[in-house]
Amino acid sequence: MRVVNSLVERCFAVVELLANEASAMRLGEIAEKLDLQKSAVHRMLNVLCEMGWVEQEPVTGFYKLTLRLAILGQRFLSATHLTDVCQPVLEELAAQSAELVRMAVVQGETLTWIAQVQGARNGLKYQPEMIAQVRLATTANGKAYLSTLSPTEAIRIAINDGGHDGGKRSMASVEEFMEELKLTQSRGWAISVEGAEPGVIAIAAPITLGGGQTVGTVSVAGPSSRLTAERHEKIASSVLATAGKLGELWPLRQQYNNAKQSP
Repeated sequence: MRVVNSLVERCFAVVELLANEASAMRLGEIAEKLDLQKSAVHRMLNVLCEMGWVEQEPVTGFYKLTLRLAILGQRFLSATHLTDVCQPVLEELAAQSAELVRMAVVQGETLTWIAQVQGARNGLKYQPEMIAQVRLATTANGKAYLSTLSPTEAIRIAINDGGHDGGKRSMASVEEFMEELKLTQSRGWAISVEGAEPGVIAIAAPITLGGGQTVGTVSVAGPSSRLTAERHEKIASSVLATAGKLGELWPLRQQYNNAKQSP
């Protein structure tokens, strides 16, 4: 449960909640999850509907986001030229691994998916649910990111993300999770064996700049029938190499933007 104060913060909390849900939500559920009165939430939803950010389903009366947020997000991402710079490197890893490659960026204390390339040419193809925010405690990407932080910060962030609530995305125990982060930090890559989704294995590495700042993660994921234990080291080596390339390319987006702005 999250304590929401100002009106602006409440509106953004509503938008964020709807963005994290795969389906439309009823008024009472939104109010309950945000610990707000129904009347206050109803007023905010009416305003958001008038502004075009939210729409109400005519049959059920449930609320969901419109595509406006997604469109603005795509415009912003396009303007940064981040995917333009990184896409060829991701495509190379997808071709090498013949599995799904995804990249996430650090946003505050979370990770957000921004790019993916499907490398599987035939057979089973892992196609994950389209959720922007990365689950930190159970995904390889989340653990790769958390391994770059101090132990105290990593555990705090993982717990705040729902990693210790007893749900399906929870860590087994704080002690075991700490040991896993230590191992991840020492070898440079993380693995999730059916931790995020049944039958799926993922291997990820942090994308780090020269000064040591972690800006994102990159991963390879696929069915456990293909990503067998014999392939883990080879895949991890390719992921680490790709993370290194992305770390070198990351600053180029700013140079690209500066070049476009020059007369």
